[in-house]
Amino acid sequence: MNTRLLSAAVLAAALVAPATAAAPAGAAAAPKPLTGAAVYLSYGKGYPISRYEPGKGFTKLGAMPMTGQFSASPDGRRIAWITGGGAVQVSDGRTVSTAAKGAGAGAPCLTPVWSPDSRQVAFLAQSQGDAQRVVVVNADGTRRRTAGSTRGVCHLAWSANGRYLAGYAGTTEGVYRFDLSTGRSVRAKGIGLANHVQSLSPDGMKVVVAPLSRNAPGGDGSWPGGFRPAIVDIVTGKKVPIPVKGSLIGAFYLRDGRLAVRVAGRTANTLVVLDANGRQLQRLAEPAAAKRQALLQIVR
Repeated sequence: MNTRLLSAAVLAAALVAPATAAAPAGAAAAPKPLTGAAVYLSYGKGYPISRYEPGKGFTKLGAMPMTGQFSASPDGRRIAWITGGGAVQVSDGRTVSTAAKGAGAGAPCLTPVWSPDSRQVAFLAQSQGDAQRVVVVNADGTRRRTAGSTRGVCHLAWSANGRYLAGYAGTTEGVYRFDLSTGRSVRAKGIGLANHVQSLSPDGMKVVVAPLSRNAPGGDGSWPGGFRPAIVDIVTGKKVPIPVKGSLIGAFYLRDGRLAVRVAGRTANTLVVLDANGRQLQRLAEPAAAKRQALLQIVR
């Protein structure tokens, strides 16, 4: 491998509803504002991975392995990583167990990924080719299965509907979306070179990536502390505008389709939350201690 590598309302019976009438049946409830609970990686001493909870501070979940192959669960409770020998390890901060063996190891970009419900882990099986087999296993090691093969092997993301994975090629030449229901992999349009995939929209149709210019270095495949995000429609190749000012250093799709954009700040970074139409819903300051840390998950 080259290491350049997210019903209509019932009509009221009366013509004029009382001012205190309840919301119509079927009306969607407004999403709860983010609280700031998130998982961060520090590139300081020991490379700790920690969950931040407002009012409680940071709780260490574990540490980044020397392989660089790791991920945090969406619920912010566990981490998974791959050892130099290809074992998929799972930790809840207290106990460590082996969920699977035979994973591709030795390349930092070959990260495992957690399912949206934090119950399963997907990873790439050991292979010598550009396309590698996608393996899915329960976090407790049961019900292992091979789902198919993809060239999008690096920095996997899993859509909130549970159907799609996406990753960039080990050569950095493109991003590929893998369909867990059909076992098919397709190259995303509109992306020439990329060296990071951070998030998929809940329906798996849009991907948040770090695009590369033709002559830009691909890096060593390590998880970035921050990057200038681009959002691309996988089918059409059309870029989706991100109407947020400032120095953008990341973006995550939330389970309900909102987009949380990370903006660099002088003393602390800010999360700007947008609705599906790009309207700003919320601005939330991250903890100052996380200013230079990588954001792995937005928990709630």
